[in-house]
Amino acid sequence: MFRTALRNVLAHKGRLLMTMLAVMLGTAFVAGTLIFTDTMGQALRSQNSKSYADIAVTVSDDAAVSNGYDVGAIAADTPNLTEETRKKVAALPGTAEARGVVSGFAGIADKKGALIGNGFSTTGTNYVPGADGTDPRYPLVEGRGPKDATEIALDTKTAEKGGYKVGDTVRVAVNGPVMQLKLTGTLHTNDPRVIAGGSLAAFDTATAQSLYLSPGRFAELDVKAKPGTGDAALLTAVKQVLPQADNIEAKTGRELAAEQDKMIGKLTKVLNTFFLGFAGIALFVGVFIIANTFSMLVAQRTRELALLRAVGATRRQITRSVKIEAVLVGLTASVGGLLAGIGIALGIKALLNGPMDANLPDGPLLVAPLTVLTSLATGVLVTLVAAWLPARRASRIAPVAAMSATEQPATQKSLVVRNTIGLLFSVAGLGSLAAGVSGKEVKLVGLGAAALLLGVFVLTPLLSRPLIALLAPVLRAVYGTPGKLAQENAVRNPRRTAATASALTIGVTLITSLTVIGASVNKAVDNSADSDIKADYTVAMQNGSKLSDDVAAQVARTPGVSVMSTERGLPVTVGQAKGQGEEDGNQEWLTAVDAATIDQLATVKIKEGSADALKQGKLLVSSGRSERAGYKLGDTLAVTYPDGTKGALTVGGVLEANTALASLIAPEAVVGPHAKPGSGLDKILVKGTNGATEQLKQSLRDATGGNPLIAVKGDKDIKSESRKTVDSILNLMYGLLGMSVVIAVLGVVNTMAMSVFERRREIGMLRAIGLDRLGIRRMVRLESLLIALFGGLVGVGLGILSAWAVVRTMAGDLKGISTVVPPLQIGGFLLAAAVIGLLAALWPAYRAAKLDILDAIKSQ
Repeated sequence: MFRTALRNVLAHKGRLLMTMLAVMLGTAFVAGTLIFTDTMGQALRSQNSKSYADIAVTVSDDAAVSNGYDVGAIAADTPNLTEETRKKVAALPGTAEARGVVSGFAGIADKKGALIGNGFSTTGTNYVPGADGTDPRYPLVEGRGPKDATEIALDTKTAEKGGYKVGDTVRVAVNGPVMQLKLTGTLHTNDPRVIAGGSLAAFDTATAQSLYLSPGRFAELDVKAKPGTGDAALLTAVKQVLPQADNIEAKTGRELAAEQDKMIGKLTKVLNTFFLGFAGIALFVGVFIIANTFSMLVAQRTRELALLRAVGATRRQITRSVKIEAVLVGLTASVGGLLAGIGIALGIKALLNGPMDANLPDGPLLVAPLTVLTSLATGVLVTLVAAWLPARRASRIAPVAAMSATEQPATQKSLVVRNTIGLLFSVAGLGSLAAGVSGKEVKLVGLGAAALLLGVFVLTPLLSRPLIALLAPVLRAVYGTPGKLAQENAVRNPRRTAATASALTIGVTLITSLTVIGASVNKAVDNSADSDIKADYTVAMQNGSKLSDDVAAQVARTPGVSVMSTERGLPVTVGQAKGQGEEDGNQEWLTAVDAATIDQLATVKIKEGSADALKQGKLLVSSGRSERAGYKLGDTLAVTYPDGTKGALTVGGVLEANTALASLIAPEAVVGPHAKPGSGLDKILVKGTNGATEQLKQSLRDATGGNPLIAVKGDKDIKSESRKTVDSILNLMYGLLGMSVVIAVLGVVNTMAMSVFERRREIGMLRAIGLDRLGIRRMVRLESLLIALFGGLVGVGLGILSAWAVVRTMAGDLKGISTVVPPLQIGGFLLAAAVIGLLAALWPAYRAAKLDILDAIKSQ
């Protein structure tokens, strides 16, 4: 039977080609993902190991690390790492060197004033020269390191992006005025934040301390051991001279490297899961093609299989023979997929390092043995599972019946069972969708959508006749006999049509649902920006850190500003609410605003209480927060402020949902004085005398010193950024789903090509009675068109329903969101399905039209 299986694979290699391609593409996706993430993980771990190679012990001040990225956010009396502490550590017998480190955000402007890099990875640090005048952490590429507050060094990528050369003046800012500094050198860095698209600015140590902490203070101490001194022994010695405080922690370099390796492992695992999810979709689509191909091969070989049964082959041997064919096909395709996966991994890395400028670390391509085994096993297993039902069907062929028929029709019992199963899955899916919508549970919606999709797949043969019949009148009216024949061929074998269309349905369903959700989110954000925000402009840091308090005064003095309000977030501890019985010590965030002006800058709609609550020194609570926390109108909350003082706030009003306002709002005059010194502002809302004008926008930029980290955003900017974010996510998803669509196209090509082969006699008879070659081509193309449109229509319907359910679960988090179905895009998907159907039929139609009439009629 093995020889028989091998002979069959070789004999039908042309008919199995598309199946092999489908398996190969799916396996290539899996292999490419594993190879790329393994390679990236290994390169990052190698880079991480180098970063800690010379560090025996690292001492970190957690409060200072946070403070460097949120300037002024901690109290001055917090125990910290000072120059005195560094000297104590440096004086230990086992210490070769103790280097003090300071870090935080630093925005670098290009020569047009725009920020270089993304806001969250704009890194600033101190340059610590050794005896030779260089800092081993940042090897110099050109020039020298900075020596005073007028100088700066940049990483080579940032200097290149900004068009800066050594000697140029660089505009740089933290959260205050822009500084004009001289570029003294360019550096090389392995900092992952910079590699990921950020920037690095290096200051002299005194300047960095004044910018991020305070004079003589460090966020971290990196300690190098003398030869012969063990890391553990040095760690013990270092701990003895450190201030005893919860915010100060000492670890060995190896421990930190291991922690970083663990984080890298988590990152690669997340990437693996994300990409393998789409690879799974592609393989799932491939299952339909594989099953369809083997079903058609079994049907076309009924005489051969019957003969085997007649000469003594058992049912088990027939089943085994088909399974061996599947294993051979899967193994061959998987080897090709593994090789293609290597190319995909190289392509992803080139894409990220090229157009996307991710600047991933260099490293050799890693093809692990586990990746090879996983890729081969995946392809073989998927092919074997998909061929299982056709193999069982082959074993059930009765020798006598098979000798007199080319294909056995499905029994009534099997159709009833199939439809019952499909109906049960569909009902369960709809029930889960309904439960998820009512309970705002995304997981239930996801399970319901998956169950409904499976149910519809099972019911697709039942649905194919009525849906295809809807299109039949148009085809008959326009194309006459070829159109009629195409419609009859499409519904002749509903199972085959269903399997072919279902492969396309998966991709269309996912693409449609993503598109509808994206359009719904964009519309909700646009509506919120129009209805919730009255301010003409919002001033805030691009990296999410705090604005300096000085910026508020600068904005207030800006010509053309008529009204403004600051927003300041304060972490507070809320005690027991009056009459609520809550536990003491709930952690909350209060947002302080200017009570006199906030209603002119944001829509403040009161559901309960007084609209003047803020002016009366009371608290406003959003309706959602009120329901979750139990804060009700009139409750008095005992509050412990960040500076340690205690107070009480009364709930004076309950707000309607508003995206521009926080869930707990208090007057700045009441709670602002209790903020920690220099804690900063979240944002500033501004309204202009003449409305939103480019002149006012530029004036606000000028007032903040042209700080590249400070963004001045209007209504259009907010909408544009939201759409850009959503569109970027959608484009990524579309690209990843493209593989499943390509596989679905191969399925249509495969089905039509094999259908032409098994209908050679029929096509010969049609030619003999007068249907010309153009008519044959039209018949095949229109049949393919009907199958593709059928799959597209089902996919669009399922996608819209699933998106509606997801959107409903988002109603509590995104104000005013409703389901938006973009007609042009949905119509475009259906048009794309039609084009796919027509293109997929080009080669099968050409083959059908070229058949010799007599040879076709004589074929078996």
